[in-house]
Amino acid sequence: MIIYNVTVNIDDSVHSEWLAWIKEHIPLVLATGKFKDAKLTKVLVEEEMGGTTYSIQYRAHSRKALDDYYNDDAERLRKEGLQRFADKMLAFRTELEVLDEYTAEFKQ
Repeated sequence: MIIYNVTVNIDDSVHSEWLAWIKEHIPLVLATGKFKDAKLTKVLVEEEMGGTTYSIQYRAHSRKALDDYYNDDAERLRKEGLQRFADKMLAFRTELEVLDEYTAEFKQ
């Protein structure tokens, strides 16, 4: 399993606008059919540069699905965010390979 992680630091001046936009953007990425699900998380670290940092984690169906996303969809879907938030947003992307998954059983 591959997780496509997008980490974004967003300037306070456009924070509310960006948060509303990303909540509309994530379903568009999922609509490509390349991912099983996504999680939007807030990074709980105060950044020296200011702003608020988020992580969006997309679980790809496979390595091939992620490669297909890069080839078929990524540029188009990134474009709007870059145009709307240009110098108010800093983003970087990482790929994570899930080696094992564990769950805790809670009994009361």
